[in-house]
Amino acid sequence: MKPHPEAGVPLPPEERLDVPRLVAAYYDENPDPSTPGHRVAFGTSGHRGSPFRRTFNEAHIAAITQAVCDHRRAAGIAGPLFLGRDTHAASEPAWRTAIEVLAGNDVTVCIDDRDGYTPTPVVSHAILRHRQDHASLADGVVVTPSHNPPEDGGFKYNPPHGGPAGSDVTRAIEAQANRYLAASLEGVARTSFEAARARDNIRRHDYVGPYVEDLGNVIDMDAIRGAGLRLGADPMGGSGLAFWEPIATRYGLDIVVVNDAIDPSFSFMPRDRDGVVRMDCSSPFAMNHLITLKDRFDIAFGNDPDFDRHGIVTRGRGLLSPNHYLAVAIDYLLTHRPSWSRDIGVGKTLVSSAIIDRIAAAHGRPLIEVPVGFKWFVEGLGGGRLGFGGEESAGASFLRRDGTAWTTDKDGIILDLLAAEIAAVTGEDPGARYDELTRHHGAPVYARIDAPASEDQKQALRALTPERITTGRLAGDPIVSVIHRAPGNGAPIGGVKVTTAHGWFAARPSGTEAVYKIYAESFRDEAHLARIQSEAHAIVNAAWSR
Repeated sequence: MKPHPEAGVPLPPEERLDVPRLVAAYYDENPDPSTPGHRVAFGTSGHRGSPFRRTFNEAHIAAITQAVCDHRRAAGIAGPLFLGRDTHAASEPAWRTAIEVLAGNDVTVCIDDRDGYTPTPVVSHAILRHRQDHASLADGVVVTPSHNPPEDGGFKYNPPHGGPAGSDVTRAIEAQANRYLAASLEGVARTSFEAARARDNIRRHDYVGPYVEDLGNVIDMDAIRGAGLRLGADPMGGSGLAFWEPIATRYGLDIVVVNDAIDPSFSFMPRDRDGVVRMDCSSPFAMNHLITLKDRFDIAFGNDPDFDRHGIVTRGRGLLSPNHYLAVAIDYLLTHRPSWSRDIGVGKTLVSSAIIDRIAAAHGRPLIEVPVGFKWFVEGLGGGRLGFGGEESAGASFLRRDGTAWTTDKDGIILDLLAAEIAAVTGEDPGARYDELTRHHGAPVYARIDAPASEDQKQALRALTPERITTGRLAGDPIVSVIHRAPGNGAPIGGVKVTTAHGWFAARPSGTEAVYKIYAESFRDEAHLARIQSEAHAIVNAAWSR
């Protein structure tokens, strides 16, 4: 698909989000519980929607928050709930609604002591710190739709393990929230925002200080400072803006924030490839501003609004592919963390690059390949059995330098700083390090494309089993594996993955759009990749037609 003609260019003023109108829609528009699209629906990263589409409105958040309170009581979670939010326009009113319901249920809530924004990884870090120091269990909520367009809102729940909630928890919260919607919010306990803020159980909490102070236990800050690197940070209008100055001051780093604007319309953001504005730090179009500044810095980085994703920019390469940087990060950590056990494994989603498989094998480390979704890494990271867990969509986290858990959710801040550590310790930026890895493990070519699919076809793809794939070859090579469950944990992948010695493809349906996604990779060349993609279409179409 060709890029939109204005990809990389900001929207004209008349096309930017009308923030007052969106906030009014949040309060004024009411979902119709009899309409499936208006109901609460938890995906891999919580419930997302837009006030304009009647999919993210006051009723949704009141119902979801009450369902979270019900879950807490049933699970015996008596400690505080750490409440974070990002800078999307819908996040502020949703955050207020959540406080009203949490206060109405007498939940102790920790909100930012500066009335600022709190990144997803900082909430995860706070939950785990509480677990270390207290007998009671704590949990958290982050009000964020991640990198979604400015008109969207999102709400995700992190249980006491600190990471994204598993399907068993989200299904229960979703079902209970929809019951509250159907009952016109009967049973939802709530107080006014002013009364809630006056209660003792709504507490101001220092999110910035403890997180910043602890960073030296996961990143070699001395090495970065000693190398005198000049670092560029583009918060992209997100929730981590207030963290860079304290990090620079505490550790003596040269960090230049290239954009300190907080604007819920994200007027400074350029259009993405398809012409839509989204704060995707893995997109060269969304990262266009920082890429143009790359020669000013040794390493530069950007993050999405809730700071759980990262985009790494180097002078030689510009924006690194997420898969390339994941490979570099894993290889570096496995050789520069002497306190990590030799039994510690590497976690990857099964649609991430297979160069990671080769790197893990070269280091003699277990590879844990799981379905899409960071929730699959939570147990391994929390228990110290996974040194690293990462997704092809530029989200990852890893252990502290002593081999214990840091966060169990994606942490864009530590992935940013790890790029600086790599450059400081090795003398090479991550782009150059990736080139070196390809000389040893091959140079893969990777792409994801979307293909139209009806709801029936998407259901057929979800139900597809290896027996339905009858061909024995892919792009000229013998097929060595066809799976519909992830090798790392046996969980369904919602589609299939077909592998040869020189490439692979995975096909899975979109949860929100009338398409299915084909991820593919070749260890030969672009022509071979194109052939894999073409044959993947044919294989999937033939299989679901039987």
